[in-house]
Amino acid sequence: MRDTSSKPRDVEAAVRACFEAFRDRRRADAEAVIADGFTFTSPYDDAIDRAAYFERCWPNGDRFAGFDIERVAVDGDAAFITYLATLTDGTSFRNTEYLTVKDGQVTSVNVYFGPTYRNGRFVAQKPSSQAGLDPVP
Repeated sequence: MRDTSSKPRDVEAAVRACFEAFRDRRRADAEAVIADGFTFTSPYDDAIDRAAYFERCWPNGDRFAGFDIERVAVDGDAAFITYLATLTDGTSFRNTEYLTVKDGQVTSVNVYFGPTYRNGRFVAQKPSSQAGLDPVP
């Protein structure tokens, strides 16, 4: 059972602070809001730790031309956040992430990818095996 002792405003504030630090490229602020035991999971990453997140994922933010938070839905000590991102090459995508928060710090992130568009048209993505990723056994 999840700990639901966090106040919704505190959870939302931590989630927004994490995303705003990423968007604005303020790494020190991101490091302050991301817990030491943090894990990050996406279709490309399986529960990587905090150090791996900053090494592998943080640099991708330099490719963002726009980043708009569309909604945050708090659920106890966690929240779903949906955002629309536009990259410098003109592609855009909408993702939803599920973040857990404890004591004002983000403890985990699970990313759910949405479709990618360029000039208003859908851009098909390569399967993970063609994108240089190891296929799931």
